[in-house]
Amino acid sequence: MEAENQSKVPQFLLLGFSEDPDLQPLLFGVFLSMYLTTVLGNLLIVLTIGSDPRLHTPMYFFLSNLSLVDVCLTSTIVPRMLASIRARSQAISYAGCLTQVYFSMIFAGMDTVLLAVMAYDRFVAICHPLHYTVIMSPRVCGLLLLGCWGLIFCISLTNIIPMTRLTFCPATRLPHFFCEVAQMLKAACSDPLVSIVCMYVSAGVLGIMPLAGILCSYGHIVVSLMRMSSAGSRAKAFSTCGSHLSVVALFYGTGLWIYLASVVSPTTKTISTASVMYTVVTPMLNPFIYTLRNRDVKGALGRLFSRAIPYQAFGLRSS
Repeated sequence: MEAENQSKVPQFLLLGFSEDPDLQPLLFGVFLSMYLTTVLGNLLIVLTIGSDPRLHTPMYFFLSNLSLVDVCLTSTIVPRMLASIRARSQAISYAGCLTQVYFSMIFAGMDTVLLAVMAYDRFVAICHPLHYTVIMSPRVCGLLLLGCWGLIFCISLTNIIPMTRLTFCPATRLPHFFCEVAQMLKAACSDPLVSIVCMYVSAGVLGIMPLAGILCSYGHIVVSLMRMSSAGSRAKAFSTCGSHLSVVALFYGTGLWIYLASVVSPTTKTISTASVMYTVVTPMLNPFIYTLRNRDVKGALGRLFSRAIPYQAFGLRSS
């Protein structure tokens, strides 16, 4: 009877960053600004790629999907946090917490596999340029994207189903600003062994394997670049990888930071701050990285704005 009562937990309490009421307006303003920047920046990338035929290539097809996934990841977490700050309420329902866990796992995992697919695209483009249009045909790109989504949904289900069978004590307090898998497993009153095993297996499949694929792809790319006789050709080929490498370094760098933070200094504030990096900061910076380091995107943005803003707005008249 006790286990049955514990399994029907009406809500969790998300402790967030601080319970100081004087800091809540500041936190609300900071995270609202970051969220709006993330959404507008990533949607602008999607609009730019969709509106410019020159960017209708596999690389930018996957980039637009990465931008959409980043918007979804941030939207799964930040609006709920902003609503809690605004309402001055730390409570979140049991179903709402599991839903947030499920979708945050989907979109964070999708980030990793998309980065691996984009690395494979660069590998084919540089190492097998004559066969690029055949290997990375629209049909193959579509199948790769569907395969990624299918893999992510299956892995997320294998994690969330065991978690639904866990029992939690009433008014469970989670020292985080969103419902995160590891924190929920620590708070469980029943044995979370199956969920812990699923979590580590998923981390290997969605973390280590994509990273290994990225390193393998760029290892072949470096070998191919070294074989090129022209320094200009090497620089031009590698420049197409610069933005992607920056995003990979940022994403996996924040992941490493989270791991080290949880091991070296496993305090609530340290883990929460590290989690902000991959849930908010990284999705916010991605559009700037691809805009500032990519000539094609900058050119497409210029053409998009030139079509959107009439010449009259600048006081210009055609002769």
